[in-house]
Amino acid sequence: MTRDSGFGIRDSGFGIPVAIALGSNLGDRERCLRDALALLEPTVHGLRASSFHETDPVGVGDQPRFLNAAAIGRTTLTARALLDILLDIERRFGRERPWPGAPRTLDLDLILYGSAIVDEPGLVVPHPRFRERRFVLEPLAQIAGDWVDPVTGRRVGELAGSR
Repeated sequence: MTRDSGFGIRDSGFGIPVAIALGSNLGDRERCLRDALALLEPTVHGLRASSFHETDPVGVGDQPRFLNAAAIGRTTLTARALLDILLDIERRFGRERPWPGAPRTLDLDLILYGSAIVDEPGLVVPHPRFRERRFVLEPLAQIAGDWVDPVTGRRVGELAGSR
Protein backbone atom coordinates (compact mmCIF):
# COMPACT_ATOMS: atom_id res chain seq x y z
CA MET A 1 0.00 0.00 0.00
CA THR A 2 1.27 3.49 -0.82
CA ARG A 3 0.14 6.82 0.52
CA ASP A 4 1.17 10.43 0.08
CA SER A 5 4.04 11.15 2.47
CA GLY A 6 3.13 14.82 2.81
CA PHE A 7 6.24 15.68 0.81
CA GLY A 8 4.59 15.17 -2.61
CA ILE A 9 6.17 11.72 -2.83
CA ARG A 10 4.29 8.43 -2.95
CA ASP A 11 5.27 6.80 0.34
CA SER A 12 5.96 3.09 0.42
CA GLY A 13 7.49 3.47 3.89
CA PHE A 14 10.97 3.24 2.37
CA GLY A 15 13.69 5.82 2.91
CA ILE A 16 13.85 9.54 3.57
CA PRO A 17 12.20 12.05 1.19
CA VAL A 18 14.78 14.25 -0.52
CA ALA A 19 14.71 17.27 -2.82
CA ILE A 20 17.56 18.04 -5.21
CA ALA A 21 18.07 21.11 -7.41
CA LEU A 22 19.73 20.68 -10.80
CA GLY A 23 21.29 23.36 -12.99
CA SER A 24 23.55 23.70 -16.01
CA ASN A 25 24.82 26.63 -18.06
CA LEU A 26 27.58 25.04 -20.16
CA GLY A 27 27.43 22.57 -23.01
CA ASP A 28 24.28 20.63 -23.87
CA ARG A 29 22.38 21.75 -20.78
CA GLU A 30 19.28 19.64 -21.36
CA ARG A 31 21.29 16.49 -21.94
CA CYS A 32 23.32 17.15 -18.79
CA LEU A 33 20.16 17.44 -16.69
CA ARG A 34 18.52 14.37 -18.26
CA ASP A 35 21.67 12.26 -17.86
CA ALA A 36 22.13 13.42 -14.25
CA LEU A 37 18.54 12.43 -13.47
CA ALA A 38 19.22 8.98 -14.91
CA LEU A 39 22.30 8.63 -12.69
CA LEU A 40 20.26 9.63 -9.63
CA GLU A 41 17.61 6.93 -10.15
CA PRO A 42 19.51 4.08 -8.44
CA THR A 43 20.07 6.24 -5.35
CA VAL A 44 16.85 8.29 -5.25
CA HIS A 45 13.92 5.89 -5.48
CA GLY A 46 10.66 7.00 -7.08
CA LEU A 47 12.50 9.92 -8.66
CA ARG A 48 10.21 12.62 -10.05
CA ALA A 49 11.51 15.68 -11.85
CA SER A 50 10.01 19.07 -12.61
CA SER A 51 9.96 20.52 -16.07
CA PHE A 52 13.10 22.39 -17.12
CA HIS A 53 13.21 26.14 -16.53
CA GLU A 54 15.45 28.52 -18.51
CA THR A 55 16.73 31.23 -16.17
CA ASP A 56 19.08 34.17 -16.16
CA PRO A 57 22.22 33.85 -14.02
CA VAL A 58 21.70 35.28 -10.52
CA GLY A 59 24.57 36.68 -8.47
CA VAL A 60 27.32 35.08 -10.59
CA GLY A 61 28.20 37.82 -13.08
CA ASP A 62 27.96 37.69 -16.86
CA GLN A 63 27.41 34.05 -17.84
CA PRO A 64 25.32 31.93 -20.20
CA ARG A 65 21.70 31.29 -19.18
CA PHE A 66 20.93 28.33 -16.95
CA LEU A 67 18.60 25.41 -17.39
CA ASN A 68 17.22 24.45 -13.98
CA ALA A 69 15.02 21.70 -12.56
CA ALA A 70 14.19 20.01 -9.28
CA ALA A 71 13.81 16.36 -8.43
CA ILE A 72 12.29 14.54 -5.48
CA GLY A 73 12.31 10.95 -4.33
CA ARG A 74 13.40 8.80 -1.40
CA THR A 75 16.79 7.55 -0.29
CA THR A 76 18.16 5.20 2.32
CA LEU A 77 21.45 7.11 2.38
CA THR A 78 22.49 9.63 4.99
CA ALA A 79 22.49 13.27 3.92
CA ARG A 80 26.31 13.21 3.81
CA ALA A 81 26.43 10.05 1.67
CA LEU A 82 23.86 11.51 -0.73
CA LEU A 83 25.84 14.76 -0.99
CA ASP A 84 28.97 12.73 -1.80
CA ILE A 85 27.10 11.02 -4.65
CA LEU A 86 25.84 14.38 -5.97
CA LEU A 87 29.40 15.75 -5.96
CA ASP A 88 30.66 12.61 -7.72
CA ILE A 89 28.01 12.97 -10.44
CA GLU A 90 29.03 16.61 -10.91
CA ARG A 91 32.67 15.55 -11.34
CA ARG A 92 31.66 12.91 -13.90
CA PHE A 93 30.14 15.74 -15.95
CA GLY A 94 33.35 17.76 -15.81
CA ARG A 95 32.27 20.18 -13.08
CA GLU A 96 35.11 22.47 -12.10
CA ARG A 97 35.13 25.04 -9.32
CA PRO A 98 37.84 27.56 -10.28
CA TRP A 99 35.98 30.26 -8.30
CA PRO A 100 32.65 30.58 -6.46
CA GLY A 101 29.80 30.95 -8.93
CA ALA A 102 31.85 29.82 -11.96
CA PRO A 103 29.89 28.54 -14.97
CA ARG A 104 29.11 24.85 -14.68
CA THR A 105 28.27 21.84 -16.78
CA LEU A 106 26.21 20.52 -13.88
CA ASP A 107 25.24 21.73 -10.43
CA LEU A 108 23.43 19.38 -8.03
CA ASP A 109 22.33 20.75 -4.64
CA LEU A 110 20.73 18.82 -1.80
CA ILE A 111 17.87 21.15 -0.90
CA LEU A 112 15.79 19.16 1.60
CA TYR A 113 16.35 15.89 3.44
CA GLY A 114 13.00 14.95 4.96
CA SER A 115 12.30 17.37 7.77
CA ALA A 116 15.91 17.25 9.00
CA ILE A 117 18.01 20.27 9.83
CA VAL A 118 21.71 19.51 9.34
CA ASP A 119 24.60 21.89 9.96
CA GLU A 120 27.97 20.20 9.57
CA PRO A 121 31.19 21.26 7.89
CA GLY A 122 30.49 21.15 4.15
CA LEU A 123 26.81 20.21 4.56
CA VAL A 124 23.89 22.46 5.46
CA VAL A 125 20.33 21.19 4.94
CA PRO A 126 17.94 22.72 4.14
CA HIS A 127 20.14 24.44 1.59
CA PRO A 128 20.82 27.84 3.18
CA ARG A 129 19.87 29.94 0.13
CA PHE A 130 17.06 27.94 -1.46
CA ARG A 131 14.36 30.26 -0.05
CA GLU A 132 15.88 33.19 -1.99
CA ARG A 133 16.21 31.41 -5.31
CA ARG A 134 13.28 31.47 -7.68
CA PHE A 135 15.21 29.09 -9.98
CA VAL A 136 15.02 26.48 -7.18
CA LEU A 137 11.62 27.32 -5.68
CA GLU A 138 9.55 27.36 -8.88
CA PRO A 139 10.63 23.92 -10.16
CA LEU A 140 10.40 22.46 -6.65
CA ALA A 141 6.94 23.92 -6.08
CA GLN A 142 5.82 22.28 -9.33
CA ILE A 143 6.46 18.80 -7.88
CA ALA A 144 6.44 19.30 -4.09
CA GLY A 145 4.56 22.49 -3.31
CA ASP A 146 3.25 21.12 -0.01
CA TRP A 147 6.68 20.18 1.36
CA VAL A 148 7.26 22.18 4.55
CA ASP A 149 10.60 23.90 5.05
CA PRO A 150 11.65 22.69 8.52
CA VAL A 151 13.35 26.00 9.32
CA THR A 152 10.54 28.46 8.49
CA GLY A 153 7.52 26.14 8.73
CA ARG A 154 6.32 27.47 5.35
CA ARG A 155 5.35 25.31 2.39
CA VAL A 156 7.56 25.36 -0.71
CA GLY A 157 4.62 26.63 -2.79
CA GLU A 158 4.13 29.49 -0.36
CA LEU A 159 7.84 30.34 -0.48
CA ALA A 160 7.74 30.29 -4.30
CA GLY A 161 4.73 32.62 -4.31
CA SER A 162 6.49 35.13 -2.10
CA ARG A 163 9.49 35.54 -4.44
